[in-house]
Amino acid sequence: MHISAGQPDITHDFMAEHVVLLRSSFRQLTGKELVPSELSDSEAAHFLFDAPFAVISHNSDADPLFNYANRKAMQLFEMAWPEIIGLPSRMSAEPVNQDERARLLQRVRERGYIDNYSGIRISASGRRFRISDAIVWNLTNELGEPAGQAAMFSNREFV
Repeated sequence: MHISAGQPDITHDFMAEHVVLLRSSFRQLTGKELVPSELSDSEAAHFLFDAPFAVISHNSDADPLFNYANRKAMQLFEMAWPEIIGLPSRMSAEPVNQDERARLLQRVRERGYIDNYSGIRISASGRRFRISDAIVWNLTNELGEPAGQAAMFSNREFV
């Protein structure tokens, strides 16, 4: 999927096409809704971008690259859209924590999703924060093919 160079906003329909993928994969795996089900695709994309919880996703490359981050995720990682999109997602963890992160992503690939993940992440300025009770799930396109992974979390504390 092509990711627009511009930050999600009204001119890019808040990346509604990608949010459809996030929503449908989340619903299929967890049986829950990522955003209120009555929202149209455009409304859901706008809602998710400004949600009070963080959502971030990466593609399915061998070294996955971030392809979506809502406003809350960009604030936590202290990066603007042009800085975070295309960044290898492994960079969200310090080198010492990257093996643990890789094991998590493998468990998600095998199980479909995990709904109780906790781990340490790092922002662009070097601030460390612990996320807890995160939901990490596989993304699957309309053909049933792997399309990456996403994470959603609201519990975080700076360490």
